[in-house]
Amino acid sequence: MTAALIKAAHAALQRGDYRAAHEAALRALQTQPAAAEPLFIMGLIAAAHENHRKACDVFERAIKAEARPEYYAQWGRSLLAIQEQRRAVEAAYAGLALQPGDALTLDTLGVVLVRAGAHAEAVPAFRAAVERAPHNASFQYNLGAALQFIGDLDAAAQAYRAALAADDRHYRAWSALAQVSRQSLQPAEEQQVEQLLEDGQLDPDAELHLCHALAKQREDQGRYGESFDLLKRGKARKRAGLVDRCALDAELFSAAMETAGLAARTQGHASEEPIFIVGLPRTGTTLVERILSSHPQVFAAGELSHFATALKRAAATASPYVLDAETLRAAADLDLAAVGRSYIDSTRPRTGHTPRFIDKMPLNVVLAGVIRAALPKARIICLRRHPLDSCLSNYRQLFATGFTYYHYAYDLIDCGRYWLGFDRLVAHWRAELGDRFMEVHYEQVVEDIESQARRLLAFVGLPWDPRCIDFHQNQAPVATASSAQVREPLYRRAVGRWQRYQDQLLPLIDWLHSQGVDPTR
Repeated sequence: MTAALIKAAHAALQRGDYRAAHEAALRALQTQPAAAEPLFIMGLIAAAHENHRKACDVFERAIKAEARPEYYAQWGRSLLAIQEQRRAVEAAYAGLALQPGDALTLDTLGVVLVRAGAHAEAVPAFRAAVERAPHNASFQYNLGAALQFIGDLDAAAQAYRAALAADDRHYRAWSALAQVSRQSLQPAEEQQVEQLLEDGQLDPDAELHLCHALAKQREDQGRYGESFDLLKRGKARKRAGLVDRCALDAELFSAAMETAGLAARTQGHASEEPIFIVGLPRTGTTLVERILSSHPQVFAAGELSHFATALKRAAATASPYVLDAETLRAAADLDLAAVGRSYIDSTRPRTGHTPRFIDKMPLNVVLAGVIRAALPKARIICLRRHPLDSCLSNYRQLFATGFTYYHYAYDLIDCGRYWLGFDRLVAHWRAELGDRFMEVHYEQVVEDIESQARRLLAFVGLPWDPRCIDFHQNQAPVATASSAQVREPLYRRAVGRWQRYQDQLLPLIDWLHSQGVDPTR
């Protein structure tokens, strides 16, 4: 009886009939109260309805009844959804320890680890998944991304090609393959992307990924005008379906400036472990992270959303975003020492094994005032870059499409608006945050890496180590758009890239001039 009900519940789940699935699972549980599988099904139903807190509770009950790898995998996914990264990692490790045999569970456990920042640890799970299901494009893509993050670029390209061999319309694999190296696409692959772009039925995300793939190839070939036109084509259609965030971004920058005085009201949490590297994306944040994390006393923890999450939890604001003006304004009434302590605790167990760790979330620039109050001994390093190179680098980057904070990157003038708000915010931090905040210019790092590395180490209070200028030999994972570039020795080809696109950037140059900025200086 119970087995038939569980079978019926799974069948209902597969066809999306959640009511029938819930009824069957509930009847199975009434028949056999100690059974784990009906609880697991109820957890899946809750997760499918985005009720992840309830899902976590139910998955945990299922695991107590019977510890199975797939239970840990789904529990880990829901823990991530409620920003419980530490527990999610622990759940993934527990699931892998049970030696799962099916590909889907292995892949899911790998995804949990990747999303929690444990990229190297995820690779064996992804490898095992593709061994069991070599023709699954998604599993191959996930393996490729993890391999790219840990620096095995040849193997990453091989995995992306395996994904495309299984499904040539796995569009994310095309854009990922194009980024692995210069002119990554072979002639036949380039032609294949061109043919796919002729399909009038492409959805906006598919067109976006294909346009970015071919734009990267065209740029590597020196065909800059064609490259820019492809970016413009892919981004315009995607942006048309998005909510305009310009007003929200302006309000966010304004609210951030109001937090500068918080440090005078609290002692904060005493930890001096964190080094925050902030700024606009694609402006040298990963390069500086690699320089510092080449020091034996520093661990690169990746781009963490943990501080924003700790603040949001403490503020308990009703707004739908983790980081927004309402939450920043609520910080004045919080115990910020507790926020700082919660942040440090949330980074475990990945941190704590070295005296210092780096949090390289660029958006933390908005939180610098709160960070200064909550963690007064932390250091904040802000990257700066030529305004046109900054705007262009953001425009030519394909950010995660679901991450709303980077939606400005779909429009060139919006990139300019965002840069201007950022520039004014940094000027405010420069005046208000004291000696725990330092600006570093990307061009100066490229020009004289040793003097800048010495400056960085002095700022964070660490002794000189020559390994810091050999950052490309650093074997730590890199889960950003710079994952391929930072494996190379320092190069200058990105400095002044805007000049190759000067004609295409004229609307942006004119707009910045209208705002009182001479961007060509």
